[in-house]
Amino acid sequence: MRIGSWLAALMLSMAVAAPAMAEGGWWEKDWPYRKVITLDTTASGMNVPGAVGRSLVLVRLHSGNFGFSDSLDNGADLRFTAADDKTPLPFHIEKYDAQNQIAIIWVSVPNLNGGEKQDIHLYYGNKNAPVGQDIPGSFDADYAAVYHFSDNPGQPVSDATANKNASQAAPAGVNDAAIIARGGRFPGNVPLTIADSPSLAIPAGSGFTFSAWVKPDQLPEQATIYGRGGLTIALMAGVPAVVAGGAQLKANAALKQGDWSHLALAADGKIVRLYVNGVEAGAASAALPAQAGPIALGAGFVGEMDEVRISKVGRSPAAILVDAKNEGPGDKLVTFGADEKQGGGHSPMLTIVQNTPFDAWVVIAILMVMLVIAIWVMYAKSAYLRLAMKANAAFMKRFRRLDDLVPFDRIEGIDAKERALIEKAPLKALYDVGMEELEHRKGMQIKKKGLSAETIEAMRASVDAEQVFQNEKLDKWMVLLTIAISGGPFIGLLGTVLGVMLVFGEVAAAGDVNINAIAPGIAAALLATVAGLGVAIPSLFGYNYLNAQVVTIANEMRVFVDRLITRLAETHHHMNPPQQPLSGDLPQAAE
Repeated sequence: MRIGSWLAALMLSMAVAAPAMAEGGWWEKDWPYRKVITLDTTASGMNVPGAVGRSLVLVRLHSGNFGFSDSLDNGADLRFTAADDKTPLPFHIEKYDAQNQIAIIWVSVPNLNGGEKQDIHLYYGNKNAPVGQDIPGSFDADYAAVYHFSDNPGQPVSDATANKNASQAAPAGVNDAAIIARGGRFPGNVPLTIADSPSLAIPAGSGFTFSAWVKPDQLPEQATIYGRGGLTIALMAGVPAVVAGGAQLKANAALKQGDWSHLALAADGKIVRLYVNGVEAGAASAALPAQAGPIALGAGFVGEMDEVRISKVGRSPAAILVDAKNEGPGDKLVTFGADEKQGGGHSPMLTIVQNTPFDAWVVIAILMVMLVIAIWVMYAKSAYLRLAMKANAAFMKRFRRLDDLVPFDRIEGIDAKERALIEKAPLKALYDVGMEELEHRKGMQIKKKGLSAETIEAMRASVDAEQVFQNEKLDKWMVLLTIAISGGPFIGLLGTVLGVMLVFGEVAAAGDVNINAIAPGIAAALLATVAGLGVAIPSLFGYNYLNAQVVTIANEMRVFVDRLITRLAETHHHMNPPQQPLSGDLPQAAE
């Protein structure tokens, strides 16, 4: 009962440790949960200079930062609100895998500026919610085409904007683990063609932006990334270059073969700028020629491509930097706050439990079984030892009153309750063996000879054997506590290692490696180690306490054996003529 009360108090204390809900209203009462997402463009975050404007922000969800168990399996219940927590934000889901707990979501933020922190809110948990994403509404009107490459293998690449400028054929292959979810594979000899359309018309000298994530597997003399009319964006021996009419622009360094790089071209009608991973790699005073006709992506390019965007305006350097850093590894723009519940808060412990992977739960289940066994051993052994010590005390009270040692069942004046208690005394078991040996030796006496030293040692050996047996009874099941003490932390560590491996695997798959994404998953994985210590620590205290009692009873039995043998020898000496000494240690009797 004491152990159960202690565990209940511990669970209650963890439950009441939940943080209070953040101040402020609640967007819709039908959504029970929300999470604050901070967009940090200050020096402590992405460190973006200047105004960005309307931005398409990538939000990566995984088990380390989101409780998928509280959301619908298809993410239909997801909603985003602006900093005022009233205005819904357009968004769309590129990938939502509840089983593997990975989601890729694009959120349209109306105004993003450098050097500030802006909070948006993610609502979820409404089990009756219809699909809330707005794919075309996520993009501003200046986007002519956006290709996520999220279509199934064998299907043409769809345009995520309302312009519907899909490719004429499917890419040669896809990669489910590209820089952002699924990407397209290009073999070099089959470009991806996009038919001409009015929404893709780019007049001469107007603004234009092209951006894409590219991963070259080969670095030939020329591999075209984007080709249309008089504009070509290519890799020349791996070096990004632009050919616009008669003008050429080239970066200073080649892209790394086998690595993802963000490549962008922005023109405002006067200056053409080339960007690599969000950083300007070259600029030239020029105006782009008119662009018409079909678009060819990846002609002569061997590698992978993802997140291709075509805009009819020249995007600012700050906007291109945000795209490159937010979408690439090590995103410092997006940080996740704690989960909040309507009318209360999510307990940190609850968040940890929700993020604990299955492998760690298996280990924790094993540890809980070990803890139950350890508690049972401590309770049962403690009760047994208390009874043994009480019974020994009652036996010794009677033993000290005996003038002559006789079998215990012949002792008078003991009521049934006391006799039943004394029957459980380890000392009484030693006494019974000693008396049996005495009765046996008395029957074997020849010519009234006393007990020899050898006979006394034989009697001692019998009592010692019983003492060993009683010691084994005292130590029974104690080995389970030693297993819990030594094995619990190692089993818990195994669960933590497995959990950390899964967290890093999921983070790698999602492409989100900031500390706010990793921390919840790591904390959840550490729950297995906590469980291991939770098994070992009480087992250690219980073992030390019980072992002290076992040692006390064992010492009491050892002393009693010496006392019993001595009194048995004295009793036999008084019952027989003193012609012979009781042992070789006694002096020779006078004739």
